[in-house]
Amino acid sequence: MNEQQIMQEFKDAGAMLSGHFVLSSGLHSATYLQCARVLMEASRGERLCRELAAKVKAAVPAIDIIVSPAMGGVVVGYEMGRQLGVPAVFCERVDGVFTLRRGFGLEKGQRVLIVEDVVTTGKSSMETVACIREYGAEPLAVASLIDRRAQNDVTLTLPLISLLRLDIPTYKPESLPDELKTIPAVKPGSRFLAQKNA
Repeated sequence: MNEQQIMQEFKDAGAMLSGHFVLSSGLHSATYLQCARVLMEASRGERLCRELAAKVKAAVPAIDIIVSPAMGGVVVGYEMGRQLGVPAVFCERVDGVFTLRRGFGLEKGQRVLIVEDVVTTGKSSMETVACIREYGAEPLAVASLIDRRAQNDVTLTLPLISLLRLDIPTYKPESLPDELKTIPAVKPGSRFLAQKNA
């Protein structure tokens, strides 16, 4: 599957949105990738994750378990677990800090692949790394469908394996371009769910 075909999967799923979005990182963008729409059709998710799993196998052949940050990484994490033949669990925020709940745990020395849907700054990936290290397990790499990090971003300190690298501009709230200033901002990311419900 080439880059054009991968992009077409997102377009066909109605997963590339235009407007004014506040990303989970707090940055603003005129484009939002709603990976949940790509993954809601199981056959599409299977195709994309099969491609990603092949790239992971070539780069990180020895993985014991997958850990994904909730919510965005949960579905892609479980499909990647199926593709790679390893268990998949997820961490979620408790008082703002990622932790394993629901009877999930890790063993000391386990080799872990972190799986996300989209990586924008790598912040949630690195918060997942901290959670993994609390158990004495070894985070090896991050895998994501989309890599939309800025060119000079150094937040993510692990190798990132992705299907597609997109150079989509993001802006700090105080540096919005004029065209975004006139559009009301929407917060579609799962990190804002608790704030909406508070």
